[in-house]
Amino acid sequence: QVQLVESGGGLVQPGGSLRLSCAASGTILSINGMGWYRQAAGKEREWVASITRGGNEMYADSVKGRFTISRDNAKNTVYLHLNSLKPDDTAIYYCNAGIDSGLRYAAYWGQGTQVTVSS
Repeated sequence: QVQLVESGGGLVQPGGSLRLSCAASGTILSINGMGWYRQAAGKEREWVASITRGGNEMYADSVKGRFTISRDNAKNTVYLHLNSLKPDDTAIYYCNAGIDSGLRYAAYWGQGTQVTVSS
């Protein structure tokens, strides 16, 4: 059984920083793309950033230059470094990964971690 578990959310003041982590566990043969999405209250879930297994990064325009995605393939973990945070970044952040468990290849989601940007 494959699981993704996020951590690192919290309350931060505008202009502050956070680092989110998402670790995959279970029977994992390989992980392809990994990414982060977020969902603010009353809004649809939106894509934030993705990273390929080879390390190519992609960002939504709203976070480009402020957020950085990275991954540690040895640890099956993806990170999201959030800098220069704004109140509009307040949301539940979810990680996503394409994982081959041997039985099937599927997209898995974490349970989400709350990020609140407020003074």
